[in-house]
This record gives sequence, C-alpha cells and structure tokens, in this order.
Amino acid sequence: MAKKNTDKVVFHQIKVLDAGAKGVSVAKAPDGKVVFIPNVVPGDVVDVQTFKKRKAYYEGKAVHFHEYSEHRIEPICEHFGVCGGCKWQNMKYSQQLYYKQNEVLNHLQRIGKVELPEFEPILGSEKQFFYRNKMEFSFSNSRWLTEKEIDSTEDLGNRNALGFHIPKMWDKILDINKCHLQEDPSNAIRNEVRDFANANGLTFFNPRDHSGLLRTLMLRTASTGEIMVLIQFFENDKANRELILDHLYEKFPQITSLQYVINSKANDTLYDTDIKLYKGRDYILEEMEGLKFSINAKSFYQTNSDQAYELYKITRDFAGLTGNEIVYDLYTGTGTIAQFVSKKAKKVIGVESVPEAIKDAKLNAERNEITNCEFFVGDMKVVFNDSFIAQHGHPDVIITDPPRDGMHKDVIEQIMKIAPEKVVYVSCNSATQARDLALMDEKYKVTRVRPVDMFPQTHHVENVVLLERRK
Repeated sequence: MAKKNTDKVVFHQIKVLDAGAKGVSVAKAPDGKVVFIPNVVPGDVVDVQTFKKRKAYYEGKAVHFHEYSEHRIEPICEHFGVCGGCKWQNMKYSQQLYYKQNEVLNHLQRIGKVELPEFEPILGSEKQFFYRNKMEFSFSNSRWLTEKEIDSTEDLGNRNALGFHIPKMWDKILDINKCHLQEDPSNAIRNEVRDFANANGLTFFNPRDHSGLLRTLMLRTASTGEIMVLIQFFENDKANRELILDHLYEKFPQITSLQYVINSKANDTLYDTDIKLYKGRDYILEEMEGLKFSINAKSFYQTNSDQAYELYKITRDFAGLTGNEIVYDLYTGTGTIAQFVSKKAKKVIGVESVPEAIKDAKLNAERNEITNCEFFVGDMKVVFNDSFIAQHGHPDVIITDPPRDGMHKDVIEQIMKIAPEKVVYVSCNSATQARDLALMDEKYKVTRVRPVDMFPQTHHVENVVLLERRK
C-alpha cells in the first residue's frame, strides 16, 4: 500500500532483502520495482519515503522502522549516516563478509559465466576499525549543517570545517570530530590543524569562489610507526604557511615527513603538483617480511597494510612458485607484489604506466638488495608485446593487479597468445574481473578463488583468482 506525499511516495512495511551495490540496501516496492535504501540492514522492515523514481527502480530513505534486523548493530561512529564513508557500520561484521563473498560469487557466475571451483572462504580483517594507512580531509569555510542546526534560531558561529565531502555534494564538507578509520595520532593531528587554524584566523577554502589558504590535509601512517603529513594550500602565504607547519611539527615531533604543496588549480589532485618537503624526509617506510618499501606523497600503496600482507601471501600461494619461474607482474605499481614473490622466483618483470611508481620500485628493490627484479615503464597494452617478451623471457606465471576497469582487451589477447601456465588475477572490482575471466575461458580454467576484505564497514572487496592453462 502506498500513499501520495506531494510528488513523492511512501511505501509501508517494506522488508529489506539484500545488500546491494555501493553499500546501499535493496527492497521490493509493491509494484515489483527495486527500491534502493541507504543506512538500513537486510532484515529490517521499514516505511520508505522515495525521492527519486526511474523506469526500473526507486531511491528512497527509511522514515520509520517496524522491525529491526537480527544482523543490525549499533554504529560506533558519531558521524554515521551523514558521512558516507562507512555505510555498513550498522551491520554485524560476519554479515558484511557474507555479502562481500556473495557479491564476488554473483559477479563471477552472472557476468563471467565460467566454470568455478568451490570458493575458499573470504579472508576477514583482524582490524575492523583503525585499519587505513592513508586519509585525505578537505577544508571548507561553509561546513555541512545538520537538520537540527538548520532549524535552530541560534547563531551557528564559526562555519569552518575539516573533514569529508558529503556524498554527491562536491562543495559540502562534514566537520569530523573522530574518525574510526585511521589509528592515532590521526584524529589528534587533524583536530589540532583545524583548532590552530581557527585560533589564528587562517582562512579555509571556499570551493565556489576559489579562495582561502587551507585546501586539503593528507595523513599517511605505516606499520613501522612512521607518519607523513601533507597540507595543500590554495594561496601562497609564506608567513601563515610556516606558522601552521612549525606549530604542527613542534606539537607532533613523531612526524617523520612534513610536506606541503601550493595548488591554485581548479582541482585538488596532487599528481601534477610540485610537492615541497618542509621537515624530515620525503617518504615513510613500510615493512613486510623484512622488505622495506618507501612511500612518498604520490605513491600508490594498498590502504590496509595488514590485509595487504595477507593479500600478497594468498597471491604468492596461488602462484605456487618453486624458484625456477619467470614471473611477470602486470600493473606492478611500486613493485610491492613483485618484490614480495621474488625470493621464490627465478626472475620477476614488473610493468607499470606511472614513471614515478617505477622509480620507487627500483629504489625499493635496491634498498632490499633484490637483484632478480626488473621494472619497466609503459602503457600495458603497448609495451606488453612480442618483442618485450622475446627480450625478457617467456613468463611461466603472470600476476596481474589492474585498476578497477580491469585489463585492456589487447593485454588479454597477448596473455592468451603467449599462454603462460598460470595467471594469478588480483582485482578490486570483481565485475570487471568476471568480464576478463570470460574472455580467457577458452584457454584458462579457474581453479581457485578467494575474496579478501580490505575495507571493513564498507562494501568494497578484493578478489584473487588462479587460472591454469587448459591441457
């Protein structure tokens, strides 16, 4: 039964059936259409106020709960429901793992349509909070207001914020008091930056008219205890820049790397900016099985250090190396996987399109005294050709860890052409992974599958697949 509410619809006593894409749950409307609802848990029975209607679905929000799911728990974060970062924090962790494994299975069956072995159980994260090693916060001089604040007649005072973008609102920032994603001193550093800036009249960025001194704050931590802090300034104000940087370094002497960038571009991406070192060194060190990896401000590194180690162990196990194999590590990044498997390989060849990443890979290999890894820069679909393989040797095993879009069809064609014995496919997007597996099905059989949870409290999941050449 539904009743009209101006131009919107309220559906009564709708049971939430499943956890869908992007952390939003799924129900069925009385007319049979799908309803996407945030901040609910499968098993909840709710009244839903719709705010968007499409041909095949509705989008809405729960306005009244009739029954609560047995899988529901109380979220621990005060910002839950407004901040879009941890959409599953109200769901038991065991159920989060269930839905993640189920998503991978559905993608591989529905999109891949390939023969699958029995899945190995998803590997959960020992840490379910405070697991991220990198966080990025944005400054704003017009913070997001709660409904209570909007309805209030009181003076709201300072509107400055340092926190996260409200989902789907590029110019609205939620001021964060305590985030449960990164270990301390992350919260202490962020709050100190905001409080000191407010106390000293430093201006926060206005994304609409592009003004203000402080633009973004990035914090990187490592399992070694090292800390990197980078502040992005919109304006070139030397006196105030040094004022806040000096204060920060004095307040937190444990900071290993203090850096800044002046960025007056339209966007706040760091990758085409000139980053300046202010104090310490321009990188922090991560360690894994005695290997040390330098991470600079622009480096890509798996965001959950502890689970990255588990992911790499599964990858190495799937590869089944004996010490005699030539291994190609496609989309190698900073060469972490390549170096991690190198002691069980004859030779490892890493390929990556980002020159800075390959520079890091070479420096890390030198630091770790690894002599059987070689790294090359190039667009994968161009560099990974017959002459490259003739020069560096035919791979026995290929490890591939592409971006979310998956592998280019030319790369897949080349893998099929040279037909190594094994391909270990690591993916952060099982939908594009499934598409690629279908393209490889003629020559390769999927023999092992294991999802890995890198991001508790979110819908994201990694997946590792072993493909073996058909005999």
